[in-house]
Order: sequence, then C-alpha cells, then structure tokens
Amino acid sequence: MARYTGADCKRCRREKQKLFLKGAKCESAKCPIEIRPYPPGEHGRGRTKDSEYLLQKREKQKAARIYGVLEKQFRGYFNEANRKQGKTGENLLQILESRLDNVVYRAGFAKSRDHARQLVRHGHIMVNGRKTDIPSARVAPNDIVEVRPSSRNLTPFQVAQAEAGDKTVPAWLEAIPSKMRILVHSLPERQVIDTQVQEQLIVELYSK
Repeated sequence: MARYTGADCKRCRREKQKLFLKGAKCESAKCPIEIRPYPPGEHGRGRTKDSEYLLQKREKQKAARIYGVLEKQFRGYFNEANRKQGKTGENLLQILESRLDNVVYRAGFAKSRDHARQLVRHGHIMVNGRKTDIPSARVAPNDIVEVRPSSRNLTPFQVAQAEAGDKTVPAWLEAIPSKMRILVHSLPERQVIDTQVQEQLIVELYSK
C-alpha cells in the first residue's frame, strides 16, 4: 500500500499551520513550525502571493495530509461525495471523518492519525466484534469500535486509559476508556467537525 514516508513536520510548515501529524510533539516547544513558521526550502521565506488555483490546490493538499490520504484515494472520496445528496464539500469531510483510523484518533485512543493507522493495521481494533485491520474502513451509525481484549494491556492503550478525559471527544462519538470501546452515535455534521479546511476551495478545484 502506497504511503507518504517523508518528514511530517515539513508538511505542516508548507501549509503554514499545525496539522497535528506528530501527536505530543505538535503541542511542545520542539514543534518545528514554532521555530521556523515559513515553508521549507531555499525560497520558503520569499514566496510570492498565491494564485487562486494554488490556494485551491493547497487546501486540497492540507485536507489530504491531515487525514493521511494520497491523491488517488482522495479523488475517489471526492467523486463519492459528489454523487451524494447535499453539499459536496460537507459530504467529503464526513467521509474522511468516518474512516476507522480517524475514529480511533478522535476518541483519544491514539496520539495521532498515523498512530491510529498503525494500531488498526496491526489488528488491535475490532468493529462490531470483528477484527478490522483496514484503516480506511468506514464506520456507520450504531457501530461499536473497540480494542481487542488481548491487546488492552499494551502500552499505547494503557496510556490512553490513563489520559482519558484529556482530549475532547466529538459529540457524534462516545468513548468508554474503561472498556476501551467507542460508540458511534451518528455521522458528523459539518458544524461539529473542527478540521480547519475550507472545503469549498476543494470543490472548486475538482470542478474545473
């Protein structure tokens, strides 16, 4: 499976904002964007004003990087969102939010989406009682996501239990750290998705 293997912090610097790709490091003084708040590269501090197309492209790149999705899959999500009723941009964000790795991250069971993706791939997560090792698997209302009983004593999950309550869990999910369980009450509406993305720019980019 194709995936990005470069430096995550360069991606945040390129977007000129924190994308929270590195978990605790993003909250510390060691975060590179705090030290060098400009795009990477020789000409990072001398870039000219972005064109309309570049702003749209950057917004798409930002969303793809936040959720850890490569171009082909992102385009597929957009096409699916475009076929659904309602606003395409909001449908797109809902699809991205309903990914299993994002749900594990949102519930506070992982430090970052990359970390959540790794936990899913290693077979530690079950959906409705069945092991699911596909990070892009999508949850549905009334699904029950939980850590496999044989994995609950592993360090990442012990830490998640100890730090339960430190992170705000969105209203469409309910985390039960004592049972390492997540209840999916519904799919999220746009107003409860806190991802800093202007989805309309993405729609404009793909609609050309």
